[in-house]
Amino acid sequence: MPDAPGPTDTLWTAADLALAVNGRIEGAAFACAGVTFNSREVEPGDLFVALRGARDGHEFAAAAFQAGAAAALVERPVDGGPCVVVDDTLRALERLGAAARDRAPHVRRAAITGSVGKTSVTQAVRAGLDLAGPAHGSVKSFNNHIGVPLTLARMPPGVDRAVFEIGMNAPGEIGPLARMVQPHVACVTTVGPVHIEAFEDGEAGVAREKAAVFEGLGPAGVAVVNGDNPWCDVLRQAALRRGARVHSFGTASDHDARLIDFAPDAEGARVQVEIFGHDYVFRLRQSGFHWGLNSLAVLLTLEALDVPVETGLEALSAFQPLVGRGQIRRVALRRGAFTLIDESYNANPLSMRAGFAALGARAVEPGGRRVVVLTDMLELGAQSEALHAGLAEGIEAAAIDLVHTAGPQMRALHDALTPERRGLWREAAADLADLAQDLVAPRDVVMVKGSNGSRASLIAHALADLDRLAEDAPETA
Repeated sequence: MPDAPGPTDTLWTAADLALAVNGRIEGAAFACAGVTFNSREVEPGDLFVALRGARDGHEFAAAAFQAGAAAALVERPVDGGPCVVVDDTLRALERLGAAARDRAPHVRRAAITGSVGKTSVTQAVRAGLDLAGPAHGSVKSFNNHIGVPLTLARMPPGVDRAVFEIGMNAPGEIGPLARMVQPHVACVTTVGPVHIEAFEDGEAGVAREKAAVFEGLGPAGVAVVNGDNPWCDVLRQAALRRGARVHSFGTASDHDARLIDFAPDAEGARVQVEIFGHDYVFRLRQSGFHWGLNSLAVLLTLEALDVPVETGLEALSAFQPLVGRGQIRRVALRRGAFTLIDESYNANPLSMRAGFAALGARAVEPGGRRVVVLTDMLELGAQSEALHAGLAEGIEAAAIDLVHTAGPQMRALHDALTPERRGLWREAAADLADLAQDLVAPRDVVMVKGSNGSRASLIAHALADLDRLAEDAPETA
């Protein structure tokens, strides 16, 4: 039976899908315009993938069909619409991703990983790809054993280029994902003490795991590495073993992409770089020094995908900070306003130090203070207490005036601070969020940062809401 007419932008027909996943069609023929595993995010025409996790995805198939799913990928037939039955839906999703890759050999692909900055760099690369032509890429932080094959499975065959974010929580995760993507260029933004509790040798193990992204490169592939990072040689040697060309970025004169000057201001930063011997000056909407290096990673990755530097600079100049990753806003108070820098999505010792340095470089209005509000950094293992206490050095170097903290691990930092810098400490982020009005004053510049799991976003949202409270407050004589 021929496939039934489907959405205008058909991604998978029933026959192609069944062939790709070695599955059995149950019900009427169909065509899909998208792929998702979350029944709450189903769009009309999507394929719903019933994965087994904390909850069995088959329980949500009916809701997915009600939301307009064209079909479901399942391990047992379900009611509500046509489906393709397989032995294992996760393995089937992986096969579907590989089929999407193989049916579009013309698509130039990039893979991005790193201890810090991989999501922002991925999305900035995507912005450059969009300017250069039809493109595809990861959404949100879809970078794990589900997100990577899902992003591949969603890739339309008609795009020119694509970028994939690859992450890890434990040893042995990055290599298989990189081999699945088979990128033409792979970039490691940096290596630092993140997820170190999963590695017996700590940061050295993290470096080896990040270097596994080069396992997906072919002989003509390009590896983009942070030449300023102490683990650069580990990355370089791993890439050379794959026969890849290595392009480095950093501040030294021998890098392929060199950061010459980074001048932050109230609107972002003015940046001067040298790319393969050519000088460029451009604007960024981010003020953190680490964005100078991030921009070099973006430009080298785009160049390896045959995107001109000028196109990359245009994309970077317009690129807005992602939610919880450096968004800046002015928040009104009854007698003035303060500047809120929302870095609440994630944190580790490396990104904390970068955030402190960026805050220290920002100008503050007369009478204002540089303030940080911090929650626990997670997955640091036995080194956690020492790494939290060690943040005091970066805080002092950046001349930060006041430090509020929340969480049991942040108690170590609270105790390590000098008395004049020591603000409030509470057991949980929610407790500190309740005291938002006591954390800031007019003319302050305030950065909120912490691991996503320690709920720093609660504090960021509470501080942002102070302008609403200021509007609602009654006037006093």
